[in-house]
Amino acid sequence: MTNLFQQSGDNVWSEPLAHALRPASLDEFFGQEEIVGEQKLLRQLIAEDNISSMIFYGPPGTGKTTLAKIIAGATQAEFEQVSAVTSGVPELRKVVERAKSKKEMGAKTVLFVDEIHRFNKSQQDALLPHVEDGTITLIGATTENPSFEVNSALLSRSQVFVFKSLDDEALGGILDRAVKKVAEKLERKMSLDEKGKDFLIQYANGDARSLLNTFEVVAKLVKKEKVTYEDIQKVLQRKNLRYDKKGEEHYNIISALHKSMRDSDPDGALYWMMRMLEGGEDPLYIARRLIRFASEDIGMADPNALSVCVAAQQACHFNGMPECDVNLGQAVVYCSMAPKSNALYKGVKAAQSDIKKMGNLEVPLHIRNAPTKLMKDWGYGKGYQYAHNHEGAQVDQQHLPDELEGRCYYEPTDRGIEARIKERLATLRKGMK
Repeated sequence: MTNLFQQSGDNVWSEPLAHALRPASLDEFFGQEEIVGEQKLLRQLIAEDNISSMIFYGPPGTGKTTLAKIIAGATQAEFEQVSAVTSGVPELRKVVERAKSKKEMGAKTVLFVDEIHRFNKSQQDALLPHVEDGTITLIGATTENPSFEVNSALLSRSQVFVFKSLDDEALGGILDRAVKKVAEKLERKMSLDEKGKDFLIQYANGDARSLLNTFEVVAKLVKKEKVTYEDIQKVLQRKNLRYDKKGEEHYNIISALHKSMRDSDPDGALYWMMRMLEGGEDPLYIARRLIRFASEDIGMADPNALSVCVAAQQACHFNGMPECDVNLGQAVVYCSMAPKSNALYKGVKAAQSDIKKMGNLEVPLHIRNAPTKLMKDWGYGKGYQYAHNHEGAQVDQQHLPDELEGRCYYEPTDRGIEARIKERLATLRKGMK
């Protein structure tokens, strides 16, 4: 492993900054107040030495591994760690054997499985009996939704804790601690100006590991007492892009992206999308906005736009930055070039407005479900016409409450598929009058 810092040829520090700064106790742990804050369940369980198996679900760099190690230390348990990427059942068996030996001597074992979602069903099943008999306390970490990626049997025996991306306050505390640690190791004064500190926090995008790795590069290359924003820009070779993810410029640029797509301008849309990405925006945020746009501004004029945008979101989740920029670009261009209609959006809002104004209106009797004889006697389902028994599966019957009979929420425009939908709706509505 290469040295982190060298000064006059001497080995000053020979371990990565992120490793050197890993907290050893909850008092040093930043973020995840909803999980380990004062009076929170997990903190109490740790204090009472009463932990059970659990799953940590959340983005990278949010403290999952660190908290697992803190739990093992606080409960005087042996800490075993495996990665689901590189480990299999044989390695798990070795860990279990060591845990059994420790158990016989009265010691506990915490097994931390990183990226547990990458274990297949048989590998996850191999853990079950040892979780159940208390040989190991399992802590699995995953960036994927455990509801889909962790076996239901294992999930039912574990408590799930959801980790969030670290906020600016938590990242600021971590960075302050890093600056102090580096200054101590280099035996000289070191500080960051506020603009440089804010930039590093924004650049990290909620990921403590990314923050420390970036600061490590800066600390190695900038030999100054006061490290400035300009110094950081030079080291990272990034342009000064004015983009505050929480400020006015954020909303200005996302507005520019929306309006460029709405006006069918792929060039403008691509430019503003890349401004957001280059400014450090989370690509999944952009993907979410595209998914909304696909239904709000395109709708049934091109239903495939929604599929394209959802696929782009999945690609972003799978690829991450920087590779997912072209996936987002493909969706942005598609949305820009697609025919536009806000008829669906207007229909949703109109229905919402009527619900707020008129409350819970009764369902017409003929379209109510009638699973019992008593309900049939009450008139539930009486006179209902089964669409498939009619030509073109079109029937002339009322579906709205009596107070809203004849109300039109969806008025499609004459573009693409909407023209056909409009013709079909016109036929149906004509028959109902």
